[in-house]
Amino acid sequence: MRVIVVCLLFVVLQGEAAIYDNVTYTPEERQLLDFKLEHPDPIGLWTKSSGEPTEIREIFTINTDQFNNQLLIESMTNFDAERIPERVVHAKGTGAFGYFVVTNDVSKYTYADLFNGIGKKTPLNVRFSTAVQNLGGPDLARELKGMAVKFYTKEGNLDLLCLQTPVYLYRDPLLFPHLVHAFKRNPQTGLFSFTSRWDMIIQRPVLLHTFFWVLSDYGLPDGYRKMDAFPIHTYELANKHGETHYVRFNFRTEQGFSAITSAQAALIPDPDYFNRDLYNAIGLGNYPAWRLEMDVMTPHDIKTVDYDPFDVTRLWKNGTFTTVQIGRVVLNKNAENQFRDMELGAYNPSNLVPGIPGPVDFLFRGRRSFYRDTQNYRIGTNHNKVLVNKPLYAKTYNRDGKPPVLRNMRNAPNYYPNSYNGPVPYVDERKPWEKLQVLESNAVDLQPVSYFYNHILESEDHRQRFILNLVVSLVPVTPPTLQKVIKLLYLVDRDLGTRVSAALEVAYAQRAAGQAAALVTPAPSVPLRNIPNAEEKCKTPDIKAEGAKGAEGAE
Repeated sequence: MRVIVVCLLFVVLQGEAAIYDNVTYTPEERQLLDFKLEHPDPIGLWTKSSGEPTEIREIFTINTDQFNNQLLIESMTNFDAERIPERVVHAKGTGAFGYFVVTNDVSKYTYADLFNGIGKKTPLNVRFSTAVQNLGGPDLARELKGMAVKFYTKEGNLDLLCLQTPVYLYRDPLLFPHLVHAFKRNPQTGLFSFTSRWDMIIQRPVLLHTFFWVLSDYGLPDGYRKMDAFPIHTYELANKHGETHYVRFNFRTEQGFSAITSAQAALIPDPDYFNRDLYNAIGLGNYPAWRLEMDVMTPHDIKTVDYDPFDVTRLWKNGTFTTVQIGRVVLNKNAENQFRDMELGAYNPSNLVPGIPGPVDFLFRGRRSFYRDTQNYRIGTNHNKVLVNKPLYAKTYNRDGKPPVLRNMRNAPNYYPNSYNGPVPYVDERKPWEKLQVLESNAVDLQPVSYFYNHILESEDHRQRFILNLVVSLVPVTPPTLQKVIKLLYLVDRDLGTRVSAALEVAYAQRAAGQAAALVTPAPSVPLRNIPNAEEKCKTPDIKAEGAKGAEGAE
């Protein structure tokens, strides 16, 4: 009997291998089988969190003393506490690990270690996300997409938080919570509301520029791999002589930018289309890469241009800057555990390194405090001691708190200044002597929006797709918000207002015809399920009678 079982087991294993060899499975489909092939035997004894081995009779709790079953108590209490607070924005995401390599000498602009030395490699982690959706939401929703990059440098972590649009929504950080409330779910219906979104936009027209980018082809890339990304702010850089330059970083996809139209997206049933595409590409060895560039202005340039180069809601004008390539980002390793490597990731725009003093605008000032606060709430004050966030080197006087605490600085002095050789600060003689102070305007400027409609939308086909997406978002909007939106569009460009008004009339006619047809069309006949209840005897087959009939037939 034992020989037969062994033979059957051998056949099963060989059958699995044959199926695996002859059928094309994607990396995400074969993940569990890959694990089994990598570990031919169980990876070890199942233990409780204390390390105590689990005895096989503990895994069944029926007809046992459950209160004395530590495995049951530990499993359920841990299960109850598995989730941490969901991110308010960018909740759904995925990501990978890789490296950054310097390809060009940029020492004249910055003394940041990771950007100096052609061929130098820096490990990094990247998290991609969709901005408004909750965990489990569809990747193909037309909205902002995020790309957060964490460089693990010798001088600390550098975080660049990017969007797929080169402009941002607003300048005043106070607008953020109200914007999110308007663009997220309605508090009564629990559904997304285009009326609240457009109502917010007409109250704060500065939002219109980024929303236009989202409604264009740039708003729905064909997966994260084929998406450009922009950290939005204008960053101040400093070289070893203390000279400053002002730059906007750009991550340009080497896969070639590619978009999905709304019609194409409607035909894709996979809610995890972006996440699956990234995982499978890396799993197959098709490592995605981005070219890191920076658009550069000198201190003289920023004083002579006829626009605010620190305004995150507008593009820099062509001819006012030069573009310099820095290096490449390559992603070559999928996350081993999504919760550990991605959900616990904490990306903060204030994580900067020497040589990059950072942005000087008011939005950045707000973000550098708000991001830390949300990470303290979501993960805890020791979030930078979580593995994925841990810098290569860190010695601090911050102690204790909720785990993880790692070595907790062991027995070193916990106060500063001290006379007992605790960590000491350093003098950065290359740091700029002057600090730039920027005063920003609250005026509404529709010129960038008009430029987008007339120039960024480079063809009539693209312009028509943009208008169609715009009209789709306006059809459910109720008056008087709708009328105000149309007036705003006319202020942007008369042609835009005229075409949207005409397209809306057609859309409303189609919607009215569909509603009228629904009234006269009989509802489909759906058979009632025959579910037995307490007053109705359940009809079950008579097993004995069926058996007798079978025996008579055999005779």
